[in-house]
Amino acid sequence: MRRFPASVYETGEEPDPRFSLANERTFLAWTRTALALIAGGVALEVLGLDLHAGFRLAASLVLMITGTVVAPLAWWEWMRAERAMRRSRPLPGAFSAVVLAIVVTVVGLLVLAGVLWR
Repeated sequence: MRRFPASVYETGEEPDPRFSLANERTFLAWTRTALALIAGGVALEVLGLDLHAGFRLAASLVLMITGTVVAPLAWWEWMRAERAMRRSRPLPGAFSAVVLAIVVTVVGLLVLAGVLWR
């Protein structure tokens, strides 16, 4: 019986299930983060807060686009970590965390600008 994705499950040896399950929980946490980013972007625009319209729209778009990108990025990071465990190699760094830190900073600056220039 083949498991999907074969590029992950046909690599190396089966790791301790606790590690695979922890990796899956991390994937699910990133998926929740992606949903929260999309919902935050929609809410920021729909609620029509008293912010400069251009900055509000920019912040909303950055949040929604990032949420859309973070979901497949979470899958990619899950595969990288699972392959590393199966090959008994060190776990890779979390590229998603850097992306998220930059985006949150940019959105914060856009909202701040929206407050200052309303």
